[in-house]
Amino acid sequence: MSYSVSELENIAKNVRRGILEAVYSAQSGHPGGALSCTDILTDLYFNEMNIDPKNPKMENRDRLILSKGHASPAIYSVLANRGYFPVEDLKTFRKIDSYLQGHPDMKKVPGVDMTTGSLGQGLSVANGMALAGKLDNKKYYVYVVLGDGEIEEGQVWEAAMSAAHYKLNNVIAFVDFNGLQIDGAVKDVMNVTPIKEKFEAFGWNTLEIDGHNFEEIADAVKKAKESLDKPTIIVAHTTKGKGISFMENQAGWHGKAPNDDEYKIALECLK
Repeated sequence: MSYSVSELENIAKNVRRGILEAVYSAQSGHPGGALSCTDILTDLYFNEMNIDPKNPKMENRDRLILSKGHASPAIYSVLANRGYFPVEDLKTFRKIDSYLQGHPDMKKVPGVDMTTGSLGQGLSVANGMALAGKLDNKKYYVYVVLGDGEIEEGQVWEAAMSAAHYKLNNVIAFVDFNGLQIDGAVKDVMNVTPIKEKFEAFGWNTLEIDGHNFEEIADAVKKAKESLDKPTIIVAHTTKGKGISFMENQAGWHGKAPNDDEYKIALECLK
């Protein structure tokens, strides 16, 4: 099934509503970084990945690791809208008896391929999955979504070196480059730029896109799949809090829930 850009834009709005609903209902969570990676996840789950919501553990499925696990409302909302579980369940986010806990759990949530939350580990896991796929002659891809603040972690760069060494061209990673982390601008906390050039120096196929442009996202994935002997990193320029006016480009919305009035305003933004 292939969706048009306008259809994907509508789906992404529904996903953002789900993110908002989850965080508002819980009165906790991380909306800013969830909203910034929404369009990437929407394109991957609705247009790119070989998956089956009725068979979440399908052996030959493509995998996705949300390495920035605190953005769990984004993957929960995408999975719900894709049919893995009821959209209504998003309202139970972070509730004591809910399977939708603060960080994704592969043992509890249908469609979650890896438990994440401790930052910096997702790319290492992706390497293991990708290497296993090659050894077993499987044709699946392993997608990873990294945060720009997250790549301050040294383990990311060890994993980057390993992926290139083993020629893991079945790894396709995105950096959600929104420029902000919990303590402020990434460049002020621990500057990670230039990102593209660093990965290139580590031996990766490198691409740079607008992370809210569905055509650019799809084209980047297509080019990534054409790489024969290198993993691919897609540096996606995004906006923290994308789609909700008062949250956009505000580090304060990294980990804060809207109150009643803010919730109403946010819903208006997503009409």
